[in-house]
Amino acid sequence: MYLKDSKIIVIKIGSSLLIDENKKIRKKWLSEFAKDIRELIKENKKIIIVSSGAIAIGCKKLNLNKKNLKIDKSQAVASIGQIGLMNLFSETFVKEKINISQILLTLEDTEQRRRALNAKRTFDNLFQLGFVPIVNENDTIATTEIKYGDNDRLASRVAQISGADSLILLSDVDGLYTQNPKIYKNAQLLKEIKNIDKDIEKIATKSVSEYGTGGMKTKIDAAKICQLSGCQMVIANGLLMRPIKKIIKDNNCTWFLPKISKLDARKKWIISSISPKGEIIIDDGATQALSNGKSLLAAGIIKVSGKFKKGDHIKVLNKKNSECARGLSSFSSDEILRIMGHQSKEIEKILGYVAKSEVIHKDDMVGV
Repeated sequence: MYLKDSKIIVIKIGSSLLIDENKKIRKKWLSEFAKDIRELIKENKKIIIVSSGAIAIGCKKLNLNKKNLKIDKSQAVASIGQIGLMNLFSETFVKEKINISQILLTLEDTEQRRRALNAKRTFDNLFQLGFVPIVNENDTIATTEIKYGDNDRLASRVAQISGADSLILLSDVDGLYTQNPKIYKNAQLLKEIKNIDKDIEKIATKSVSEYGTGGMKTKIDAAKICQLSGCQMVIANGLLMRPIKKIIKDNNCTWFLPKISKLDARKKWIISSISPKGEIIIDDGATQALSNGKSLLAAGIIKVSGKFKKGDHIKVLNKKNSECARGLSSFSSDEILRIMGHQSKEIEKILGYVAKSEVIHKDDMVGV
């Protein structure tokens, strides 16, 4: 239904989908899930998988109960389980000729603009290389204060950062019901939600399994983030074989529709940044290029003002000192002072290391 026009899709799978109630790894399910991913790739979709499971697999290996673990012990167990988790994905996905990579993120990585910008660039480069990024919360260094505690919200932040069109949260139920379907037989599935009001929040139930820490409440929180990011989100039953295929075929799930477009969300994110850290003055050629929707290159820069770091929010002025754009810089002010006026192919030689060709990428810039 809604996935047809999605170019970038983030899929979140929880621990309970990878390990069953008997603490056995659901290899058959993962194998079928890999087939779903292969089908999406064939349709030129760019896929990011956000997966729980490191602690669960570590617990299985060490024969421990996750509920009894303290945060510091969980970090050690996650470190042990992380290898097993990625080996599991690697062994399964290679059979479908899917290349995977691993990205470890913490809350700070998604909340700080500079780190978020770096993460976005990593996703983009992995897409270009033909790899599927598998994101895990970095449980080995996370603390109680900064830890998500579930991967629903992490997945929504990943969707926001990557500019995803859709986020799929695979759960143990078909979607959001009017009541808890495990308790009330007359519970009705809500198929489409445009506004998350108090009534919707009231019916969000919390369910905690031995391995999972999330519930419907965290999924509603994730939906709020997506709606304000221009990303549609779906809650669907992940316990089924070929869960993505089931969503497309049967649409027996709950969709949360975005409130604004992805472009508007991106612009709002940039414009709403704290006061710009610096300014760049550009020549007439660069001014014209920006007006045509192009990225800002070093060759068109004639002056730099202020002290700023890579990823900081800066102003772009024309030769008349009139503001023409704002954006997130791919270089620090010191780096730009060295490369301004030079062609992109000269940047690596000047700086002594491989760097981006755009000073401000068009996706990180808003005209004013």
